[in-house]
Amino acid sequence: MGHLKQRTLVTARERLRDQVAHALRAAMISGELRPGQVYSAPGLAEDFGVSATPVREAMLDLTREGLVEPVRNKGFRVTEVTEKDLDQYTEIRALIEIPTVGQVTRTAAHDDLEALRPAAEEIVRAAREHDLIGYLEADRQFHLSLLALSGNERLVETVGDLRKRTRLYGLSALDERDRLIPSAEEHLELLELMLAGDAEGAEACMRRHLGHVRSLWAKAE
Repeated sequence: MGHLKQRTLVTARERLRDQVAHALRAAMISGELRPGQVYSAPGLAEDFGVSATPVREAMLDLTREGLVEPVRNKGFRVTEVTEKDLDQYTEIRALIEIPTVGQVTRTAAHDDLEALRPAAEEIVRAAREHDLIGYLEADRQFHLSLLALSGNERLVETVGDLRKRTRLYGLSALDERDRLIPSAEEHLELLELMLAGDAEGAEACMRRHLGHVRSLWAKAE
């Protein structure tokens, strides 16, 4: 019984750590935590109403994702992403995702593609209802699920890591001006092209979508 109790405690601790990490990502997305600024674990813990331990643990997770970097005796600095970084990340994503979309269009089963529709519709709903966290989560789910149809797990991991490093700063300002809706609707357009078996059209749509996303980053900055 002692071992079972310890296992339950560890699970609860990990759950709190994940919740704090999620809250920190949300704060970065909304702009509450600013790039280049240093934040202490005790200070953030006070804001969240938890002890400093899960905050430190969550920050270490974000460090591995490249979202923050430790500052000795001070806390953690939110990583700054330069225009050059964004250009390079977008270039890598284009090299991976555009041909993969074409491949998946030619090889994936109709039902597997249709299974992407709920995520695509959720992206549009979230954009229209100003649900930023829901928007990014549905966007992540759609893109990574699409890429998973290629059968290449390492490819999915690579793009997932790139997406974490290119979160959208200033997303709230774009949302207030409804600038996210056109990008959101491109997911449904892409899905329809893939369902129609139009590999070239799907690749062109993905190329345009990535360019659209990059322009949103520029406007957010």
